[in-house]
Amino acid sequence: MNAKINFPALTPDELATYGWQLDVAGFGVDGQKTLKGASVLVSRVGGLGGIVAYELAAAEIGRLILAHAGNVKPSDLNRQLLMTHAALGQSRVECAARRLRELNPRLEVVAIPENVSDANAEALVAQADVVVDCAPLFEERFALNRACVRQRKPMVEAAVHDLEAQLTVFVPGQTPCLRCICPEVPKEWTRRFPVFGAVPASVGGMAALEVFKLLAGFGQPLTGRMLTFDLRDHTFRLVNLRRNPECPECGTPK
Repeated sequence: MNAKINFPALTPDELATYGWQLDVAGFGVDGQKTLKGASVLVSRVGGLGGIVAYELAAAEIGRLILAHAGNVKPSDLNRQLLMTHAALGQSRVECAARRLRELNPRLEVVAIPENVSDANAEALVAQADVVVDCAPLFEERFALNRACVRQRKPMVEAAVHDLEAQLTVFVPGQTPCLRCICPEVPKEWTRRFPVFGAVPASVGGMAALEVFKLLAGFGQPLTGRMLTFDLRDHTFRLVNLRRNPECPECGTPK
């Protein structure tokens, strides 16, 4: 998909900063130029999305659109590594944007103090080349999925619960979408759930790597497959996903 991205030149400082990743097989200078010219939307920058955003900024994605409402609370600080004690009571997304700019002053950050919804999903997705879904609520995830299907934008889907995590990549027209594998909001799902911060940190780095692979065209993204793992015993599984022809979002109209 990198044919859609602008290819800005790399400065000597950027060549020095990203030298180690430039040596990755199949990536190189052209891959780095692709990242620099790309825009990525991250839905929620908490325990999971914050790690994704941090890794994207560190590798120099050119533009990050961050969507996250609310202010920093004490309960955020055990896992949301872009939040700080000094920012308690202040905007989460502004705190995240500030921390990312400290890491990478070349980064363009669009900080939106809203969670994804049916009202804003289309406009948010339209700004991005790739979307990363890290929202805790299925209503947000479904809104993002719908907009990605309509606009044919790839979406990296990551989730955690307790010591478990899962990761996949949806590409409209090529793979199942979220509603194919999860038609309805699970009845047992609640807003608050058990988790150690190390769990979203582990899958967040993997999710960022899926973005790099999609943009720069190297490696094998998790398209049509879902990686699940349980860190209680380090059990990993790779599951093949099937598209639902009657899916309300991506199914074939009758």
